[in-house]
Amino acid sequence: MTTLHKDVQEKLRNLNVLEKIIAINVVVFFIGLLLSLFVKAGGSLYWLELPKDLGEFIFKPWSIITYGFTHYGLFHLLFNMMVLYFVSQMMLNLFDAKLTLKIYFLGIILGGLFFLFAYNVLPNTLLKPAGALVGASAGVRALLLFLCAYMPNTQVRLLMFNVKLWHLGIALVAFDLIGLFGGNQGGTIAHLGGVALGYFYAKQLSKGNDIGKGFEKVMDWFADLFDKNKKSPLKTVHKRTSNSVAGHNKSEFREFNKQKQIDLILDKISKSGYESLTKEEKAFLFKAKD
Repeated sequence: MTTLHKDVQEKLRNLNVLEKIIAINVVVFFIGLLLSLFVKAGGSLYWLELPKDLGEFIFKPWSIITYGFTHYGLFHLLFNMMVLYFVSQMMLNLFDAKLTLKIYFLGIILGGLFFLFAYNVLPNTLLKPAGALVGASAGVRALLLFLCAYMPNTQVRLLMFNVKLWHLGIALVAFDLIGLFGGNQGGTIAHLGGVALGYFYAKQLSKGNDIGKGFEKVMDWFADLFDKNKKSPLKTVHKRTSNSVAGHNKSEFREFNKQKQIDLILDKISKSGYESLTKEEKAFLFKAKD
């Protein structure tokens, strides 16, 4: 039993960040199933759902994130997690984990804000009745549209056909626009929030602007809360050393050069596809994701 426990821990440690998110979604789904045996009315994961009423949301502000980990339907969960796994293979081979997480969570947040705006500002005559918002779709859409907008000419294999990413992006947006007239109108509105975030993030990043820098500080602060290895600031001795290179410290300067190389390789991928890379370029990208 101890060996099995260690094996599970080892496998969990080796998961990438998006695979860990998939695992959390699956665990939350099964917790919801168990709770549904005891909850007679309402959703078993009520405290994680994003309510459409702004007054109710004020008392559940965390739900702007937690709704993205909440699924009630098995097929809803499976579809979102399968697409997220597919996206993870591309994102984490080309970009670092922090950028991937920023896009994913900002997509979930903006999707939630689109949903709240629609049901609290737009006239009721334009909207169909809706319950609380659940599902990871807005975050998944954000990652997909980011890839489609950042390297539009890269080809991916879908079934038996090679499709350029910008074709896939247009199809996703068209599908969501049609969905505004369907039964899942609230969910589709959230999808469009994720789409907008992914597209805008990609366009700004291609200009050298990382619009998620502020959110990255929030992520770092939250991660520090759970960092057991973080040293107490009272035990830290600061030494004044001259590590400045062109106005940046050495680590920033190295990271700047590394990002420039990554951008050049990604530009080559967007123009000629992944297979046009040399072995050295592929190896560099593989190491850069760690």
